[in-house]
Order: sequence, then C-alpha cells, then structure tokens
Amino acid sequence: MAEENRENGQQKVQTQDLNQILKNKREKLKTLQEEGKDPFQIMKYDQTHHSVDIKDNFEEMEGKSVSIAGRMMLKRVMGKASFCNVADLKGNIQVYVARDAVGEEPYAAFKKFDVGDIVGVRGEVFKTQKGEISVHASEIILLSKSLQVLPEKYHGLTNTDLRYRQRYVDLIMNEEVKETFVKRSKIISSIRNYLNNQGFLEVETPMLVSNAGGAAARPFETHFNALDEDLKLRISLELYLKRLIVGGLERVYEIGRVFRNEGLDTRHNPEFTLMELYQAYTDYEGMMDLTEKLYRHVAQEVLGTTTITYNGIEMDLSKPFERITMVDAVKKYSGVDFNEIHTLEEARAVAKEHHVEFEERHKKGDILNLFFETFVEEHLIQPTFLMDHPVEISPLTKRKPSNPDYVERFEFFMNGWEMANAYSELNDPIDQRERFKAQEELLAQGDEEANTTDEDFMNALEIGMPPTGGIGFGIDRMVMLLTDSPAIRDVLLFPTLKSIQ
Repeated sequence: MAEENRENGQQKVQTQDLNQILKNKREKLKTLQEEGKDPFQIMKYDQTHHSVDIKDNFEEMEGKSVSIAGRMMLKRVMGKASFCNVADLKGNIQVYVARDAVGEEPYAAFKKFDVGDIVGVRGEVFKTQKGEISVHASEIILLSKSLQVLPEKYHGLTNTDLRYRQRYVDLIMNEEVKETFVKRSKIISSIRNYLNNQGFLEVETPMLVSNAGGAAARPFETHFNALDEDLKLRISLELYLKRLIVGGLERVYEIGRVFRNEGLDTRHNPEFTLMELYQAYTDYEGMMDLTEKLYRHVAQEVLGTTTITYNGIEMDLSKPFERITMVDAVKKYSGVDFNEIHTLEEARAVAKEHHVEFEERHKKGDILNLFFETFVEEHLIQPTFLMDHPVEISPLTKRKPSNPDYVERFEFFMNGWEMANAYSELNDPIDQRERFKAQEELLAQGDEEANTTDEDFMNALEIGMPPTGGIGFGIDRMVMLLTDSPAIRDVLLFPTLKSIQ
C-alpha cells in the first residue's frame, strides 16, 4: 500500500511539473508577443544547407558561412558560451552559441529557448577541440515556439500505439523512422522512373466507383448526396486500366490508394498503396521478366545492393527467380498431386485426409488453393513465381490453352508473402461474362468478396482488347522488405487505428 501511495505521489508530482513546464512555455510566448517578437509572425528563413551535407563535405565547408534551420533537440547553457543541437530533415548538427559572437541581447533570448523550439542559425563551420563538426553561430533566432513537451531526450517515443497516433513526434524522436519514410519515397520514385523509361504512361482512375471489381475483397460503401446514388471505394485499379488498354494506351500504370473492408494485422491495412500496370501484346511471362528487372533496379538504386535482409533472412534478387506451378508446389510440400485428382469428390476426400478445412461451395480448384495456403506459402522465402492457378479463383485471367482448368497467372512471393499478382489478361468477352456469372452465383451464396458484372467493362471488352499482360504490386509490402520493417503500420505514415473514445 505504501509503495502504491509512493507511485501515485510521484505521478502527481510529474503531472504538476509537466503542467508548470507547459505554463512556462506559454508565458514565454506571451512575453515575446508583448515585446513585438512573436515567432509565429516570421514568414520564411533562408536555409542554405542541411546538417549532413555540412558534415559529409567538411573539408570544403570548413570556415564557410552557412544558414541552417531545424528543431532544437538539446541545449547546454554554460555562462557566456553554450551549445545546442539542431535536427533537420537529414540529421543533426551541434551549434556553438557565444555571447560575444551573437550579441548580449540575442544571447539572453537564446538562453530562454526551449528544447523543441524551431530555430534558424547563421554561422561558420568549424570543428571543436573534441573533433565534432559544428556551426559557430553569429546569429540564432526563434522561428517557431513549441508549446508541448517532447519525450525525454534521445530515448525516443517507445509506446507503439502512440508512435502511430502521433507520427509527427515519432519522426522527431526516432531517426530510423524518418529514414524509413525517406526510403519509401525513393522506392516509389525509382519505380516510376523505371516504368517511365520503359514507355509506360502514368494515369489516374476513379476511387469512387459504382462497381468495385478487379479483386476478391469486401468494399467500403458510401452515398453520394448530389446524385442520390450509393457508391463504393475501389478495391483494385484493374478494370479502369484495362479500359485504357482498349482505348489504345498500350502501356499504363497507376500507383494509388485502394480500400478493402477487411481486418488489421501486420501485413494488412484497410487502405493501402497498390500499383497496377498493363502492357498490350505481352503475357504473364512478360510480366515475370518485368518484375525481376524492376525489383533488382529498385533495390540497387535505393539500397545499393540486390541482396536484402529481412528479420535476419537474406534474399537474393540477383539470381533468376524460381518459377513453379501451384500443382507442383503443392506436390512438393504436401505430397498430394492434384494432376491425379480428377473430381470434386476426390479433392474433398484428400482435403479431409490432410485436415484441410473447406466449405460446401468450394470446387476442386478452391481446394487446391487451400492446400497451397496450408502447406506451401510459408516456404516461399526466396523470390518465387507461383504459376498457373485454378480457373475457379481467377475470374479475370486467360485459361491455359493446354489445360483449360488452369489459367496463365502468377503470384510473386518473397519471405512467405504474396508481393504481386499477375495475369495474361482475359480479353474474351464471352468467357468473361460467364466468369462474372459464376462470381454472382458465389455472391448469392454469401461470398461478400465475389465480383459482380460490370456492364461498361463488358462493353469495353466487346469493343476489343488486345492480348495483354497485367500485374498488381503491393507497394507497402515491398517497402517493408526493403526497409526491414516488421509491420505494415511501420511503413504507413498514418495507419488506420481504432478511435480513442
């Protein structure tokens, strides 16, 4: 009881201390405003250099005048001369502030600055006696007053939920978090540059749609008041991009948000970034070649290597990616050869024998896919193309001419994760209508992820779509792998979280 009272007393003191600190910050701001020195009235600041640029080029920069700006993360006041540390986009640098150099009044003002304030510094680059590259300030001014308290020094923001909710603080306190999102931007830029150089055209398609098709997922629904119509948020980019192939744009891609009304876990967020591309006059083999080259290009350009490490596991992008059919993969890891299974009854029997649960609506191809998910997926660590899926789970894909029960489709796997999904696109409008019909029957049976017939898309197919290869890349999972991030929330600046009541 005494221990509990002591802890409660400490918390009360901490709360009182925090309240006093916050009060002091606002009083300092009020004083500045009364003196006509309101930092929020400063419109701009001439920032000539960033911290890392100065450090990396010290031999050229020594003795030169620079102007830096950023957040003050540390301050040590020592009589007539003090030190502070200023953090900017690229890193941080020490600043030496001496009264004789900046002036008596500005130095007195600096001593009242708080950790967390944003400052501008002009001065010369030099190296201290201890060998630390620094800026000897000739001017230091307050650009913005922080009215809140940052987490303790450099220990960072460690509460995971709070990090996601207050990403702005996370970015300030955890340097590796900022590095992750800088890399994310570079990854997406590298993808764009590669595709643009391959003759692809970047386009934008609607997010609000009347028919959310192109993937097996439950959509979010909304209502558009102006037209008094129910609409959905897109779950895929596919059907509109294929319309553009019909229209003669032979190579198109889009990088954009899609929305799926599903669960949250380490690899799923209800809104995420998808890239889809479509190329006329090629097939899924062409998409495999493109995927290999794209992944190697991005890794080399962003990371400087084609060997990546995730959670201690090395994955080599330099070697040819393995290509294996779903039937062969299931046979390899479960011992069951679906080439020898010819009826639904046989498929159900072997599923029961291997304790693979299925539903009454599942057909032979669905059960093959369940075997894959149960026995194979976790083993696909190195880059692997899992090819030739059953037609039952691939409503938008061309059948294999040599075996119409299967389609020309692949899923790209790394680290046991699906990273991409690609097809030789179905361009037969008669076959496509039958596939949509089968999907609607599944919808009627309670499958909320089944597609419905998109009549305008059907009209486009009847106009005529050339042979086409298409692929969808999960950008967030790609970023996770290339930045060694454990969860999708770590590569989304503002992931979806349950509201605090």
